[in-house]
Amino acid sequence: MRVVVVTESFLPHMNGVTNSVLHVLAHLRRRGDDVTVIAPSDTMFEVPVRAELGHAGGERCEGFPVIRVPSLPLPDYPKVRVAAGFVTRIRHLLAEIRPDVVHVASPFVLGWRAIQASEALGIPTVSIYQTEVPTYAARYRLPWATELLWQHVDRMHTSSTLTLVPSSFCRDQLSRRGIKRLKTWRRGVDTARFTPERRSADLRAKISSTGEKLIGFVGRLAAEKQIEDLQVLDAIPDSRLVIIGSGPQEEALRRRLPRAHFAGFQSGDDLGRHVASLDVFVHPGEAETFCQTIQEAMAAAVPVVAVGRGGPLDLVDVGRTGWLYRPGDLAGMRSAVEHLLAEDSTRSTFGRNAFETVQDRTWEAVSNELIGHYSRAVEVNRRVRSLRTRPRRSGTTSAEVAPVS
Repeated sequence: MRVVVVTESFLPHMNGVTNSVLHVLAHLRRRGDDVTVIAPSDTMFEVPVRAELGHAGGERCEGFPVIRVPSLPLPDYPKVRVAAGFVTRIRHLLAEIRPDVVHVASPFVLGWRAIQASEALGIPTVSIYQTEVPTYAARYRLPWATELLWQHVDRMHTSSTLTLVPSSFCRDQLSRRGIKRLKTWRRGVDTARFTPERRSADLRAKISSTGEKLIGFVGRLAAEKQIEDLQVLDAIPDSRLVIIGSGPQEEALRRRLPRAHFAGFQSGDDLGRHVASLDVFVHPGEAETFCQTIQEAMAAAVPVVAVGRGGPLDLVDVGRTGWLYRPGDLAGMRSAVEHLLAEDSTRSTFGRNAFETVQDRTWEAVSNELIGHYSRAVEVNRRVRSLRTRPRRSGTTSAEVAPVS
């Protein structure tokens, strides 16, 4: 297939969106597909045309050309870029590339332009609902923007040929808002990188020379992750918090979690080693559409305690691989963590169950599912366009044409 991947976030900024896109690109390369990536640049200025078109000297990823569009940094988080420009520019690029399908990763600004441009050109779009942006508004002291952001989400996904959601929570959430053509597409996990075999006694001793149990969090240190909730765990006897990641809240969190070990940003096998060396993994963020780091902890045989909202509802098998607590119930979070720290046999059993649960969730398997969704989008788009161009009986309105599900 000829695919254009339009992503709101890309290298060098690593997050869940970038990680998923990289795995998809690797799979498409192995299949021999023809792919072009469109992503924000690290500048407000235009990219030279020769590099933009993937000629010699242009940026590539997995052997595919990467087209960068101008972007602006977020004021409080300059590592995150928001694309600038107009729909016309994206439409011209798509008209030149002529893809079979456009994969839109976590659409918001650049992705919305791609959806509009694709619709104008009659190209099917597969939009990945991956970030619950409207819930971020309150965390960033903008509660008045929540409904406006939801309206934007509605527009984007109603206009998409297919929307792929990562969890049953998200599917119900978007379905209640009237969005149609929803399919479930979860994430894979790298079981070679995240494995209990990477557990390191040397790393554990470096973090805690007194043999304390390690309670870990992995993720971006930003407001929406609610890492400050871990304050209730910072004083549990014979334990130490391990915060793995970087972000704009790091300094504030260091003040609020004075006993915690901040490991900084980790990637590759070093990340796998840090995760496997934990005793319990905790994730407090209520805005997770999936929560890839939970799967990674489970693959490393680390039991999980997470808030009972969003993606964790599907990932954590309560009483078997970990515990969920009600949103806001920080005493419940602490009680669950204390239980796993105190009961060595339970912690070991939960970890073993978690490991076994995710072994078949490879990126190869879920990427093959994605190819099926691409094909489905092409067929849905063909049927929709056929209905739109079909001559209507006298007096029949477009509203009377049955929608394609």
